[in-house]
Amino acid sequence: MANTSSSALDWRTLLLLLLPPLFWAGNFIAGRAVSSDVPPVALSLIRWGLATLCLLPFALKPFWRDRAHYLTYRWHVLGTAITGVTAFNLLVYWGLHTTSATNGIILNSFIPFLVAIFGFLFYRQQLPRRQLLGLLVSLAGVLTVVSHGDVLVLRTLAFAPGDIIIFLAMICWALFTLWLKQIPASIDRTGLMLCQVLIALAVLLPLYVWESHTSHAHLEQTQTLWALLYIGIFPSVIAFLAYAKAVTLVGSVRASVFIHAMPIFGSLLSSLLLKEAFHGYQLAGMLTIFSGIWLANSANNAASGKV
Repeated sequence: MANTSSSALDWRTLLLLLLPPLFWAGNFIAGRAVSSDVPPVALSLIRWGLATLCLLPFALKPFWRDRAHYLTYRWHVLGTAITGVTAFNLLVYWGLHTTSATNGIILNSFIPFLVAIFGFLFYRQQLPRRQLLGLLVSLAGVLTVVSHGDVLVLRTLAFAPGDIIIFLAMICWALFTLWLKQIPASIDRTGLMLCQVLIALAVLLPLYVWESHTSHAHLEQTQTLWALLYIGIFPSVIAFLAYAKAVTLVGSVRASVFIHAMPIFGSLLSSLLLKEAFHGYQLAGMLTIFSGIWLANSANNAASGKV
């Protein structure tokens, strides 16, 4: 296979790299926009139900072909389905009830660093000094965001509930990433995604029954239906496919770096669509997080492994 990871990007490849963070940022915006009409479990159930319908035509064949492998790696498949598909999205939608979409997106940028920390602690993966420095700088940016730029908030631990909930979602995604690496690359990722989504739906159904006793989804508004359609198709299916294709073209390291464009897209979308004010502490946190990303992905660390 040619070494595409060192080649220049043409406009088609650049588009593939930019679509996933754009659509994933839009997921935060849409989730925030419908948070008053659709409860978290119902939103997750609708999202993955629509994604299943979109996945079936092209994922059913590899899903059936690799079904024996799912049993062989059943604990990793189950773990990734629970953490990455079920818990992560459910916690994000829950957190968006009490924090802004912009905060949620900026906090999302800390995920790669949680992956590095957990990889070092639980899998003895190397953590070079420069990467550790990047982690600490990025952590400072995250604390700037969740404290709203007020050090007194840190002293009293008076974080917004949504910030803490979304941070728990990031922990779930970090575990999902590490466990996903334990599943052989020979298992088709499209079929695996369908398997994970089906498991997530099985978990969400009883949670939905429980949630329906206290809250109900209100789908009367046309804009709510459009938002749900967007969530079920673009961040759930198209972004996944575009990202998978981009990885094959430029390599996992270069492709994963573009995930950190989410705060930029998210801040712009929040301002344009939700009329959320963009504060100085968010800009400071974003710049600090990006500085940490640059340090952690310097030339000495860029080849440390695939994401």
